[in-house]
Amino acid sequence: MEKKKFTGTGVAIVTPFRVDGSVDFKSLGKLLEHLIRGGVDYVVPLGTTGESVTLSRDEKKAIVNFVTDTVNCRVPIVVGIGGNNTQEVLDAVKQFDFTNIDGLLSVSPYYNKPSQAGIYSHFKAIANISPVPVIIYNVPGRTGSNITAETTLKLAGELKNIVGVKEASGNLTQVMEIIRNKPRNFQVISGDDMITLPLMSMGAAGAISVVANACPKEFSDMVNLALKGSFDKASVLHYKLFDLMNAIFEEGSPSGIKAVLEILKIDQNNLRLPLVPVSPALYKKLEGIMTLIGKQ
Repeated sequence: MEKKKFTGTGVAIVTPFRVDGSVDFKSLGKLLEHLIRGGVDYVVPLGTTGESVTLSRDEKKAIVNFVTDTVNCRVPIVVGIGGNNTQEVLDAVKQFDFTNIDGLLSVSPYYNKPSQAGIYSHFKAIANISPVPVIIYNVPGRTGSNITAETTLKLAGELKNIVGVKEASGNLTQVMEIIRNKPRNFQVISGDDMITLPLMSMGAAGAISVVANACPKEFSDMVNLALKGSFDKASVLHYKLFDLMNAIFEEGSPSGIKAVLEILKIDQNNLRLPLVPVSPALYKKLEGIMTLIGKQ
């Protein structure tokens, strides 16, 4: 059976910044090579982890151009384009150059708390104009509203261009309902590193991961073992990364993962306000965790 394009490990990549706040393309290139060497299946620039809401339109264009040039078709690329103003999102999709882009990840509208009918209509409008497959993103902890299983299944059943959902609700009952009733070609993708393995045991297709920025091989190996049904071996890697998956979110994301990438000498630990680097105490804790992972 052919592996579907968005099966396995996707990585919500960070956007490296220099001390002056400009985009650090040298570090971005180093990160992309680290991920591809680590065996990830696809990369996702311009997501929440990439601090996309603090990037200008020109910066977003430059980042995507750099990512497509550097990746050079070695792995698929899914670009994040979303927001809470549907017309603005539609305009962004229409103006975007999708050359060498394989998919679109779009977060559910945040802050204005639309009804389920509003969420459905928002994604229907995006799916109808997107030239590439669309993955919807449910993350109620950030958006303030949940995409219900019923709405996800309606989108999956009625709109062929909506091919998956990145599920980060943390509601296992909801995710199981989607997996049980979804169309065969619709993929449920974990949006939460910590519960990726449990979700895959229920039938999820993999994850769009944050921790895989730092540990692409370990996370990818875990996901690939789970896809083969080797959950005993996969659980060893899950628990190897367990403390790290917890710690990187203690003071928010991507602050935690950027600290780890600096520890690994891949990125500088710079963020754009309102995000700030993690505390010295958490940084020291992350150093200790990475030392332990390196010894295992």
